Amino acid sequence: MGRARNAVKAALEEAGWPLRVLVACSGGADSLALAAAVAHFARRGEVDGHPLEAGAVVVDHGLQEATAEVARTTAGVLRELGLSPVRVVAVEVRRSGEGPEAEARAARFAALEAAAAEWGARGVLLGHTLDDQAEQVLLGLARGSGTRSLGGMRPVRGLYVRPFLGLRRADTVAVCAAEGIEPWYDPTNEDPRYMRSRVRVGIMPFLEAELGPGVAEGLARTATILGRDADYLDAEAGRAYASLVERAEPGTLLLPGPEVRALPAAIRSRVLWLAVVELGGQPTFERLAAVERLLDRRGSAGPIEVPGHVSVRRQPRRKDAAPGTEYGKLVFVSHPRR
Repeated sequence: MGRARNAVKAALEEAGWPLRVLVACSGGADSLALAAAVAHFARRGEVDGHPLEAGAVVVDHGLQEATAEVARTTAGVLRELGLSPVRVVAVEVRRSGEGPEAEARAARFAALEAAAAEWGARGVLLGHTLDDQAEQVLLGLARGSGTRSLGGMRPVRGLYVRPFLGLRRADTVAVCAAEGIEPWYDPTNEDPRYMRSRVRVGIMPFLEAELGPGVAEGLARTATILGRDADYLDAEAGRAYASLVERAEPGTLLLPGPEVRALPAAIRSRVLWLAVVELGGQPTFERLAAVERLLDRRGSAGPIEVPGHVSVRRQPRRKDAAPGTEYGKLVFVSHPRR
């Protein structure tokens, strides 16, 4: 419990000591242990001299018959711990074609953000552990993700605060036992239909058995290192993008081809990504690679269609362009959804 409280204290400091926070609680060991650690400070009304008010939100996804009862029971435990207000929010998980895990996550985060806005909370605390971080990195590796994805979850990102990224799942179980709290064990955590469950139950134990202990810590350490790299590269790309982008008219952006091509590859791809995202696009690795090929004077001039109703083309070289100029500007256009 001492380690858990220290982790909460450090995370709140990194988040800038928010006055009001909400703990997102599923009823599992991770989030209940987090709630117990936060409640320790909430009962005192301060953390290291900084005032603190803490409530909780229990999101009921309604995907299993027992979840409504679990949510009510969990809310009662949270109130007994001293958190206030405690709210149970039932959500509808909408099918989007992205898979049940992503769809449930989207519904959950929308509910958490709405609850935070309603109460005026400046932080939502999540119970992700070092084990979750390791699984996240492993899944990113399997998908061929880039630095940002492999950087995993950050301790503080916007509204969300994750104090337990340095604690193991076994630590949270021990905290619950010490506090006399009985957590709920979600059966979907071991359901092989879900990719993360297969990683948790099958792949991670296999890696630990074959490679020796410390695999989870190594993957989490990789996330920390790559997360810092990604932060630096993203900042550099943001500065480059701000200096190069030209907003010609609503729904249209231009980037100078020669200047973009001269950028280091890691920055260049991020600059192109920023242009697509600004117009509401959802760039994939393959589509971004196709956009990047527009910078080759021997390639197609486009247009390249990017998910999210964005197209990119290369302007032809002007007849009065200086000798040696290979290509014109890249034109990014957002097309109205039909």
